[in-house]
Amino acid sequence: MVELELDDGLAVVTIDRPHARNAIAPETMDQLEKVLDEAEQAQARALVIRGGGDRAFVSGGDLKELAELRTHEQAADMARQMRAVCDRIAGFPAPVVAALNGHALGGGAEVAVAADIRIAADDIKIGFNQVSLAIMPAWGGAERLASLIGRGRALMLAGTGDILRAEEAERIGLVDKVIPRETFDEGWRTLGRALANPSSASIKHVVNGASPEEAVDAFARLWIADAHWEAAGKVLSRGKQARGK
Repeated sequence: MVELELDDGLAVVTIDRPHARNAIAPETMDQLEKVLDEAEQAQARALVIRGGGDRAFVSGGDLKELAELRTHEQAADMARQMRAVCDRIAGFPAPVVAALNGHALGGGAEVAVAADIRIAADDIKIGFNQVSLAIMPAWGGAERLASLIGRGRALMLAGTGDILRAEEAERIGLVDKVIPRETFDEGWRTLGRALANPSSASIKHVVNGASPEEAVDAFARLWIADAHWEAAGKVLSRGKQARGK
């Protein structure tokens, strides 16, 4: 099942299929589409995607269920559906964090790179190992991997199926931050809450390539908003109090 938690602007999506190490089945794709709809409707200011438990983030596609797909058309339809889900994750209006609580392999790595930010427990592994099944990344992961770490490294990793430890993934820019296992749950939630602020969506828009005029407009909209003046008022008030002492 896919669960959605809404916590004061932070949306947490948990893929919880322990019997399949959180692998993606057709029903999982439908559920992900639904919770993304709900998170957008709730105007979440940040989104975290994680796996249930501590063994797997997402272990790829659920082979037992996907084994029924035997025709070219069926395979293409499945790839299109989950690719669209990953596109929605990448295009979510607010920052998206993939909290790698466990291994992210194959399709799981594709879900991870659809997020804006990847943080990982220090004992996890990540890899685009679809070649072990004589297939390739189907959900947009190869292209996103290339944009993160470069074409050569992407081809080498996906082409050989090498699986990386968290620290190596961080070194090459595939993972943004590694956190000790014992503080991981606290770490991803702290980051998610910090990102769930009024400015984060605009910052994501600019970082993703907004034009200079769009960036200026985004700043101006934030400047005139009540949230800015409430925060500025607190700073000015503290300054007056300090000078009065």
